[in-house]
Amino acid sequence: MNNYNIVYEHAADNYGLITSAKAKMLGIPNVELVKLAHRGKLQRVGYGVYRILHYIPTPYDKYAEAIALVGNDAAIYGESVLAMHGLALVNPVVIHVVTKIRNRKKMPKNIKVLFSKKDINKVNYEGIPSQSVYYAIITCKSTVMAERLLEAINEAERQGLISEEDSRNARMSLL
Repeated sequence: MNNYNIVYEHAADNYGLITSAKAKMLGIPNVELVKLAHRGKLQRVGYGVYRILHYIPTPYDKYAEAIALVGNDAAIYGESVLAMHGLALVNPVVIHVVTKIRNRKKMPKNIKVLFSKKDINKVNYEGIPSQSVYYAIITCKSTVMAERLLEAINEAERQGLISEEDSRNARMSLL
């Protein structure tokens, strides 16, 4: 199996993305990713992040890309979690990503990196590390209208993203 096939196998299951760190774990040196990008097989997304060109886009790509660019410890946060699930009619201009590790990388303008020492109760939605929907709703109390958050709670419960107990607790926190 050649290097591109190895990269493709991994990237196809990860929103078309591969990081140079993951490639190294697969035995592929960074210089090989650069060569594949020059040959038109990969597109460089950002520092150490590449996307295969033969990939069918999904609505979750921008969130997976934000996590790949920020790093392994990162998680989608706040309004961006709600937007990812189509809740509360939010459409933030930037994707909020939280991390415990200080990040000095230059990020695209559509990604805002927040630093937090606190545990944010990470979960995976569609394979993307995120703040839980319940905690995202609580986090957004000061930035999203209460009526929209109540609708988000109802829809999240209907979709199975939060439990009945979390739904009750979230409603109580909005009062």
